[in-house]
Amino acid sequence: MSTVRMAAVAAGFGRDLDEDFRVVARLVDRARADGVRLLALPEACLGGYLLSLDGDAGQDTGPPPLALDGPEIRRLAALAGEMTVIVGYCEAGGDDRRYNSVVCVSGDGVLGNHRKVHQPLGEDASYASGDGFHAFDTPVGRIGMMICYDKAFPESARALALDGAEIGVCVSAWPGARTQPAADLAQDRWKRRFDLFDRARALENQMVWLSANQSGTFGSLRFVASAKVVDPGGEILADTGVTAGLATAELDVARALETARRAMGHLRDRRPETYAVEPVAAPA
Repeated sequence: MSTVRMAAVAAGFGRDLDEDFRVVARLVDRARADGVRLLALPEACLGGYLLSLDGDAGQDTGPPPLALDGPEIRRLAALAGEMTVIVGYCEAGGDDRRYNSVVCVSGDGVLGNHRKVHQPLGEDASYASGDGFHAFDTPVGRIGMMICYDKAFPESARALALDGAEIGVCVSAWPGARTQPAADLAQDRWKRRFDLFDRARALENQMVWLSANQSGTFGSLRFVASAKVVDPGGEILADTGVTAGLATAELDVARALETARRAMGHLRDRRPETYAVEPVAAPA
């Protein structure tokens, strides 16, 4: 695999789908001009996220549900062209269900799709849950995707790594703390958790990690931005901080993985036969 220039985005998106596409197009053009081949945009790019995580959105009907094989995703693929682009959206499922999903596209069409499995707080009032994690091949390497709260569970990224993912991509609409928020978002405890999860998931699986996130505010939520690229040793190569922007880095993915796993291979040295433990009691 050759060296790949990749970028993760921190940006804001709302209910106006046409405006969202204009923002996506500008970001894709900016990344293309910089030689980026893999671009990750946040959760809920197309139609915006929820106004609140309390399960009470008032009169808001939520983001528009889009079909995976519909015109909006085809439009997204056309914008991507020769690039590999990852974008969060609200997916229309059967029986009027909606999924919080992320799609990976190129000019050839859909390369992969993931439905968010883990739902925080009141999100399950708006979305059905996905049921698994799977990696897939792309022109820039084998990728595994997840959405926001998914990364709080080590099993999510581990499942992708065991499925051969070389690059993990987590798209988020991760806000600052709901209670006792920090005046300086850079010091917010939920922002620190966001960063810790990114570094831990990269390091424990010795994989390249892209983390995209919403920025600004939407409804009652104030997002921490902090898009970043992390290497397989858990070191941050690029980071937007708490503002909008593109975190861009270039590395030889295959060499980075080989170097990280040469001596202490976390996937190679697993002892899965020792991990089966039944919980004493279901946690609250």
